Amino acid sequence: MDVRWKDIGLLRGLDEDALAKVRPIFEPRQVGAGTRVIVENEPGEEMFVLVQGRVRIVKSMLLPVDAAALGGLDPTKVLATLTGEALPFFGEMGLISDNPRSATVETLEPSTFLVTDRARLFDLVRREPELGCRLLTALAARMADLVRSGNQQVMKLTTALALVLSGKK
Repeated sequence: MDVRWKDIGLLRGLDEDALAKVRPIFEPRQVGAGTRVIVENEPGEEMFVLVQGRVRIVKSMLLPVDAAALGGLDPTKVLATLTGEALPFFGEMGLISDNPRSATVETLEPSTFLVTDRARLFDLVRREPELGCRLLTALAARMADLVRSGNQQVMKLTTALALVLSGKK
């Protein structure tokens, strides 16, 4: 499989020597259309890099409530649709934390991924501490970006709710 390793966001900036050490912790995985590679609220410790195909990221928009209260509305929201051309990665929180998955990722067409897991990542960190530190720093930066983005969305929603409740537009 021909992969543009240097274009994978998590690996950007690594030289050929470092990439040669990182490649073995990933394995290719091909799945058919309609496959849930990550399921919201389930445990997981794998990270995926989409190298071919198309996926959508879906999030349940409900706290536990009676489904009948929705009147047939879909309780999920598509957060993003990603293609392999951009080499996006997701599931990275599972490499660090035992918390349940925060969203569902489902293939829209047959797709190919590079997959790694927590054990393989931390084995590399133990063997190659300097490289491991660079990878963990890149993961931390990605998670910080996600937190900042989430904070902005919460502020927008809080402001909108406050305006609606006050009767102002």
